[in-house]
Amino acid sequence: MADEEVSAGTATQPVMNRWLVVVGAILIQLCLGAIYAWSVFTPSLKAEPYNFTTTQTQWVFAVGLATFAVVMVLAGKWQAAAGPTIVARVGGLVLGLGYVAARFVGPSFPGILVTIGLVGGAGIGLAYVVPIAVGVKWFPDKKGLITGLAVAGFGFGALIWVKLAGSWGHLIDDHGVSDVFMYYGIVFFVMVMIGSIWMKNPPPGWQPTGWDPATGSGGAAAGTGLQLTPAEVLRTPQFYMLWVMFIIGALAGLMVIGIIKLFGIDALQARAGLTAVEASAKAGTAMAVFYAIFNGLGRIVWGAASDQIGRKTALVLMLLFQGIIMLAFFYMGGHVALLYLGAAIIGFNFGGNFALFPAATADFFGNKNVGRNYGWMFTAYGVGGIVGPIMAGTFSDAGREAVEAATSQADKLAAGLDAWFPAFIIAGVACLVAAALGLMLRPPKPKPAQ
Repeated sequence: MADEEVSAGTATQPVMNRWLVVVGAILIQLCLGAIYAWSVFTPSLKAEPYNFTTTQTQWVFAVGLATFAVVMVLAGKWQAAAGPTIVARVGGLVLGLGYVAARFVGPSFPGILVTIGLVGGAGIGLAYVVPIAVGVKWFPDKKGLITGLAVAGFGFGALIWVKLAGSWGHLIDDHGVSDVFMYYGIVFFVMVMIGSIWMKNPPPGWQPTGWDPATGSGGAAAGTGLQLTPAEVLRTPQFYMLWVMFIIGALAGLMVIGIIKLFGIDALQARAGLTAVEASAKAGTAMAVFYAIFNGLGRIVWGAASDQIGRKTALVLMLLFQGIIMLAFFYMGGHVALLYLGAAIIGFNFGGNFALFPAATADFFGNKNVGRNYGWMFTAYGVGGIVGPIMAGTFSDAGREAVEAATSQADKLAAGLDAWFPAFIIAGVACLVAAALGLMLRPPKPKPAQ
């Protein structure tokens, strides 16, 4: 593709081909999506020599998600001041160091919590905001589509890292969990460095040729026309409505990511009569293939659809569908085909969060400060990342008493499965409430001139 040109100001100035931003974004996000591959490590971490409990495995995941979300607030502010390239590169360095350091902490829960959870999560938080902030500025005419493409790699990355660690590369079987952490850390660092080459903002005043921000001709409309700072955004009710909706959307999807392999093993043994080995393989496929692929696709499809039907409508439909499938998934999980179908739908809807909420943030509060504003919006992901996985892990561990009290193997399997039930019901109902909240959402209005 030829370079595009500035279509604003008094002079025409050649600029970078904006589609290279998408290439860089996908490379970066493929690495950051490693956090969604966590479930492939949990069975090994529950065995010798680690002996982690289910709740401990979910604490690592939850701390990683929470750190990711908190650091994004700082990263949004930093990239606005220092530029996106340096922030992306530091993020790649920190992420890589966290995973490499995990190689040397041994079977220590605090060690894994710090290296993978805190350090790795911080690296993800630093790098994640950059492709979104840069992409929205280069593609104001396609905000939904481009945020979907920019973060699609995050979803697809889970597929790559899970399969390499498992059935494709057999890395965990051949090298052990600790060495896999180190290998991944090195690869993450290199790939983020390459992707950061194209993380550059467009020149001031740049806009796509043929796009009218007032009418939306040549692409999606510009939104409210407001350019709010984070301090102003945090005083709007729209921010808190979107924030609560995001918490719930994140809670449901992250809960399933964190526990789908453990839940799938329990469900398929109790209802389908599979052995533990067979159930583990099927549950791993549900996460590594169906959830991961549709998570990536959902980001692109929901983002593109929202450019056509509107961000509010897309958010309401996504949360409504997610609520319905979450309520049904406990029963679907005991059948292989339905486990795959449910994982695909939940992943598809979950992926939509990461296209729709940044695009809605840009629509409602402006493109200029979207990196800083979305950092605050993304704290919802951290809240959901703590509540969802920990809630499910706690219910599962609480069910151990019933499992131990059961007298037959069939009763033990049934008791273990039933322990997951409350978490799915709570998450499903919460999604339906979030969809109803979305129906009340209205864009903020400019303050009248004084």
